[in-house]
Amino acid sequence: MTDLSRRNIIGVAAGGVAAVAASVPNALAAGGQPPFGPAPRPLAGKELPSFCFRLGAQPVKKFEGGWAKEATVSEFPVSEKLAGVLMELSPGALRELHWHANAAEWAYVIRGRCRVTTIDPQARSEVVDFAAGDVWYFPRGHGHSIQGLGPDACQFILVFDNGYFSEFGTFSITDWLAHTPAEVLAKNLGAPAATFASFPKREVYIAKGPAPPPLPSDPAAASLNAGPLTHRYRLLAQRPETYAGGTMRLVSEREFPISVTMTGALLRIKPGGLRELHWHPNADEWQYYVRGRARMTVFGSHGRARTEEFGAGDVGYVPQGYGHYIENLGSEELETVIVLNNGTYESISLTAWMAANPAQLLAVNFGVPETTFAGFPKRETIMPE
Repeated sequence: MTDLSRRNIIGVAAGGVAAVAASVPNALAAGGQPPFGPAPRPLAGKELPSFCFRLGAQPVKKFEGGWAKEATVSEFPVSEKLAGVLMELSPGALRELHWHANAAEWAYVIRGRCRVTTIDPQARSEVVDFAAGDVWYFPRGHGHSIQGLGPDACQFILVFDNGYFSEFGTFSITDWLAHTPAEVLAKNLGAPAATFASFPKREVYIAKGPAPPPLPSDPAAASLNAGPLTHRYRLLAQRPETYAGGTMRLVSEREFPISVTMTGALLRIKPGGLRELHWHPNADEWQYYVRGRARMTVFGSHGRARTEEFGAGDVGYVPQGYGHYIENLGSEELETVIVLNNGTYESISLTAWMAANPAQLLAVNFGVPETTFAGFPKRETIMPE
């Protein structure tokens, strides 16, 4: 091949690449992509999607002894990184032994009491009672169960670090055994095959039985085989960080070492109070509104913002890095459970960011006199009134 022919081929190839590159913006525009470039499908439009899902208003999947309803990416498309379930168990009702293959589980007990059992890959187990305000965390794939203790029903919110997780696609022990030959179970468990004739033929999901007796205050010698990290954290018992506009209790991996993939928080915001403008550089945020009325605006860059109102039973969602705030619109205290899909908590606030820059720079940025910023906060406020 001559040098001339090589140059011709290279020139043609370069022209082809340039033509493809030039066509990309047009293709994106034709496909509805925003002018700032490709984005996940729910966030790719010129207008931001809804960041609110009315979980409390959804129909329940009912069982004898309890019920459940969920918010996955199927019901709430923007929630690609986190999913949630609202569940209630009556006294004695058992969310049967099961595990989740594709997500870790974080939970907050809203009311009532329940007992949780767990097992890890080292065959270490834990049996712990939970009350309102307590949090649990199960790493992905760890076996567990949940049983209502009474005297009243126990209600809790479950959050999973995968928006494609479904509570109704878990791996349940009854479902597994029902699809295993009786002779294999006999060999595995050392019992006659006839033993399994009366076992359930399908998934039970929630079983109904009597409330279990209290746990012994002093376990018998050599009866425990728990791992070094507990699955329980008493969030409501934590001393809160107190601000002018409310309080915040935070539980990350730092406070709760087993919770390596998720951080939780309980916000209580006074009437008229505000969780100030901020963003999370390392995590998406999933919210469950326990009581009160709220307003949130989510900022998605390039002139896109969406403001929505929330009430008790609603779920909110903020994608990683998107600016937002939460404002109490009601006359009563707003209570919100926040869950982030990272065990390390990071937040950058508007007040801290502006306070870190000289007034002269801010004046240039906003085109106003330097004196405009004299009364601005000198540090982050978290929850101003």
